[in-house]
Order: sequence, then C-alpha cells, then structure tokens
Amino acid sequence: MIAKTIAIGSDHAGFDLKETVKKYLLSKNIEVKDFGPYTDERTDYPDYAHPVANFVEQDKSNKTFGILICGSGNGINMTANKHQGIRSALCWMPEIAELARLHNNANILVLPARYISNEETLKSVDVFFSTEFEGGRHTDRVNKIRC
Repeated sequence: MIAKTIAIGSDHAGFDLKETVKKYLLSKNIEVKDFGPYTDERTDYPDYAHPVANFVEQDKSNKTFGILICGSGNGINMTANKHQGIRSALCWMPEIAELARLHNNANILVLPARYISNEETLKSVDVFFSTEFEGGRHTDRVNKIRC
C-alpha cells in the first residue's frame, strides 16, 4: 500500500459505499481520515470534496491520498479537480484505477456508488493504492495538467 493516510468523503448517495470502503481500509490497518458525511441524509458533494482535496494537497510527502464517492462520481470528481495539486480520477473498474495511478499519478480515487459493486470497489481500491506512478514519458504529461 503506497498510502500513509487516506482521506475519504462522499455525499449521501455515496455514504453506504464510503462506510464499506472505510471499514475495509481500517481492517488493513490503514489510517483513514473521514471528512463525512456521517449519515445518509441529503447533502452536497462539494462540502466533502473540498476538505478531502485540501487535506491531500497539503501533504508534501505525496503519501496522503483520497477517496471520494458520489452517485455518478462526476460531480465530486469535477469539484476535487478544481484544486491545483489534485489529480482526481473517476474509476469504475480496477483496470482504470491502475492506469490512473500508473500513467496519471492520480492522488484521489473517485468511485461512482450507483454504478459499481462492492466487489469491484474493493478491487479498485486495492489496485489504486498498490500501483506506483510509472514516471518516464508520463511525467511530462502530468506536469502539463496544472493551469
């Protein structure tokens, strides 16, 4: 596992999956910082995407990563990617999660709660957090992402 700490957040649509992922990570003795929500009552995804993105951005060791979850994954992903130091990737299968790390050096994994099973979620989490950035030709591309 490449992550020292994993920040996690969701909206109401992603709450149950967030709790599943959090429990899974804790069972693997991974430090988890839960930014909420803490119930499945209606909420707005930016209220959780921004704190997770800020937390990941502030770590200069590059050992802090994030997981964000909403219904489709789109809104929470768009919000996180407004932060200059964030490379948030919407992943709905392990192969995409692997490429997000390998080629894009993604630091936040976004999961679409309404379109991914618990099994595919946990496989994607494992792959994302065990894959190192390949570097090489991808470094120049990643360095061009920031505005």
